[in-house]
Amino acid sequence: MEARCKPTDVSRRRFLTAALAGATLAGTAPLLAACGSTVAAAVPSGPPKRGGTLRVGVTGGGASDTLDPHIPATNPDIARVLNLYEPLLLRDHDYRLQMLVAESLKSSPDARTWTAVLRSGIRFHDGRPVTPADVVATFRRITDPKDPKSGAAGLTMLGEVVATGDRTVEFRLTSPNSGFDDLLGQYSLGIVPADFDVKRPIGTGPFKADTFTAGLQSTFVRNEHYWRPGEPYLDRLSLINFSDDDARINALLSSQVDAIDQVPVALVDVLRSDPRVQVLRSETGTWLPFTMRVDRPPFNDVRVRQALRLVVDREQMINQVLSGQGRVGNDLYAPFDPAYNRQLPQRKQNIAEAKRLLAEAGKPNLDIELVTAPIQAGAVEAAQVFQQQAKAAGVNVRIRKIDTTTFYGENYLSWDFAQDFWYTRNYLPQVASGSLPKAPYNETHWNDPEFTDLVTRASATVDPKARTGLLQKAQQIEYERGGLIVWGFVDQVDAYQSYVAGFVPDRTGISLSGYQFRQVWLGTAEGGAA
Repeated sequence: MEARCKPTDVSRRRFLTAALAGATLAGTAPLLAACGSTVAAAVPSGPPKRGGTLRVGVTGGGASDTLDPHIPATNPDIARVLNLYEPLLLRDHDYRLQMLVAESLKSSPDARTWTAVLRSGIRFHDGRPVTPADVVATFRRITDPKDPKSGAAGLTMLGEVVATGDRTVEFRLTSPNSGFDDLLGQYSLGIVPADFDVKRPIGTGPFKADTFTAGLQSTFVRNEHYWRPGEPYLDRLSLINFSDDDARINALLSSQVDAIDQVPVALVDVLRSDPRVQVLRSETGTWLPFTMRVDRPPFNDVRVRQALRLVVDREQMINQVLSGQGRVGNDLYAPFDPAYNRQLPQRKQNIAEAKRLLAEAGKPNLDIELVTAPIQAGAVEAAQVFQQQAKAAGVNVRIRKIDTTTFYGENYLSWDFAQDFWYTRNYLPQVASGSLPKAPYNETHWNDPEFTDLVTRASATVDPKARTGLLQKAQQIEYERGGLIVWGFVDQVDAYQSYVAGFVPDRTGISLSGYQFRQVWLGTAEGGAA
């Protein structure tokens, strides 16, 4: 690494200038000393080359980092899970369901039974073939009532999983669900061996675990049994945690890493002007909501929730927080879902109406605390802009900034008013994760019987038109009385050294081409051992 790191202050100086000019970065910590050449490396061309180590700076993580495939929470967790394990199917770069461990998945006409055929010849990291028994054991682990994992809440209709042949598994549901394939296509449902132990993190992913230090770094080596011909191209992969934007970008500029996720948008133009760096931008359904607990004052009054939605100038949020690299939201999520309710009027800032609602609720001089953390690029900046916007309605927002580990620690899901981030999902998988009374990440403590009934009926409805009607009614309820402020959808912006190849735009919202490092290769010898 040192041989590639020759002192120069050009990049550091340009970066500092941009950072100081960017309102969203005011007050950030000093940068690390930067070093590196500003001479561009040749952009790789031709067929992919094998070999080398890719070093990636990933946002967030901490002492609670894990290799468990079924409880990923932070960006580093998700990056590890996506490279170690694979579910039966998963969304691809174009947000289409793609078969992975399963070769096919078909529904019975009544959508009560789904049959998966396992991919021929697929093996775990240790060379053992994946069997139906492993799939059965995986879902038994995920839905263990004594220790349910993240994906369990979305599988409440799953009656039993049965091995029915050498390569076939049946998912027998207690009620019809025509979107069950979407529910299975989650990265937190990775297939593992029946004797899985997180101390031996074995899956079917393109890389095998090598070293792991929670909160710092994890390394991986190529899985020689991987089922995709020729992939992965890299010999090794190193994921390095960064909780600070400055440090992460400076690591890229000084060639200490080969790629970083989540570039602060104020610095995109600066990075684009650097001949050594490529910027990767993806339109996604990622959202950074403000979360209001509907079961605690003052947010248990729907008028307060409506007022806070009306204080938001969404265009300003997009322009100031995201430098225009995003799209305005309407307090709904899942914009790529065919059932997304586009009939609802676009909510806009209305200070007079916000004041009227607050006065009616007996809260004309509302004083509230907003808990924020650098959980995702733009989160803290969004809190700061919201604080300024709320003043116009007489709302005093006290910002309490904490670190990511504390944010997602024991008090997560207890904050009265906070934030979160979610990647692209369709409506029902997202509801199962965060908008049902027993959802694992129900930040707003949303529990609306009419909403739950509509969602339950929609899940069991096979007819697409009838199902869409039910889902849009459910969305209207969230739009009118929910606890989320969805002010926009974020374009994903990442960056990498020019000698790295294989990254492509990805609509899932997950950084760096969905953290699919199996497709990445190094065009020169620049990417050496970490």
